[in-house]
Amino acid sequence: MRNLTCLQPSLATTVALPVIYSLLFPAGIFGNILAGWVFSKQAPPRRTQHVYLSNLVTANLLVGSTMPLLATYFARGYQWTYDSVECRIANHLGGFVMHVSMYVTIIILCSIALNQYATLKKISDAKYPPAAKENFYRCVLQKFRQPEFAKCLCIVVWLTVLCITVAAIIYNNVQINAMEESQRCFNVTVEASKFTSMLAACLATTCFFVSFMTVLLSYYCLTRHLSEIQKNTCIGEKHLIYGTVKRNILVIQMILTVCFLPYHVFRPVFYLLLPEDDCPKLNYLVEIKNFLTCLAAAKSSLDPVIYLLLDKTFKRSLYGLFTKSMPEHHKEKADIFTEETPDI
Repeated sequence: MRNLTCLQPSLATTVALPVIYSLLFPAGIFGNILAGWVFSKQAPPRRTQHVYLSNLVTANLLVGSTMPLLATYFARGYQWTYDSVECRIANHLGGFVMHVSMYVTIIILCSIALNQYATLKKISDAKYPPAAKENFYRCVLQKFRQPEFAKCLCIVVWLTVLCITVAAIIYNNVQINAMEESQRCFNVTVEASKFTSMLAACLATTCFFVSFMTVLLSYYCLTRHLSEIQKNTCIGEKHLIYGTVKRNILVIQMILTVCFLPYHVFRPVFYLLLPEDDCPKLNYLVEIKNFLTCLAAAKSSLDPVIYLLLDKTFKRSLYGLFTKSMPEHHKEKADIFTEETPDI
């Protein structure tokens, strides 16, 4: 068994991580509240895209709410005892909410990509009827455009991720309480519990890569589909929706790649490389894991910036809410969730 006093946080953990989380917190909370406000004012409530994005904003706000707890945990966790109130709140509540929201976000991003692709397929199929063998695939894909299906999917995702995370935390907590020598909140069992976290890590990593490959496959199929259409006809300016959908799926793919992929590639490596008695190596591995977790959490603060930079309708809607003088022809174009002209 590894010595529980082996883990000694460096300045990177006690200073850099708290500073990063403290900077991300106001940006994420303010930006997502503002985004939620814009969506609620401009979005028809029965649109499928509204369902997905409402859940995405909710998950982002939950991740943002945990950042002060995580900043405090990394700054002071090595000074607390494990059974202290501060440790229980910062470690359990902070880590619990962040991981639940993180995987809900990943699955919802995947669902948004499928919804975007399904929207384009419907428009394209109306002009270029598909082969009979594609009918079943098309029917399954179109489910992601139905509001009732989107609501049920989001509920199932929240409940499933919640149950798995609660089970992992409870099991890990029982193991730690059984160890009398576990005194500090920031300890090896919490940060590098190999046995109790293996199953949860395996399920989480599988969930991510299934979502990642689904979005990647959607982008590939869309690109191939557009190439086939272009062989027979010219996609003019009136078909700019194709470029919009392609861009939106690409943005989702970039988010998954930049923010989530490094963490999920490193996570199985982390458990495989955990040393039994090499304290310096253990400290390095834990620090890398925590910084990659921070990168994944940073995605919640970047979403409003992505909306603002890449979505012209979101920008116009935001401007209209502040000025309250949006021209009528802009209002007609500012439906962020219009199924015929989907935007991220």
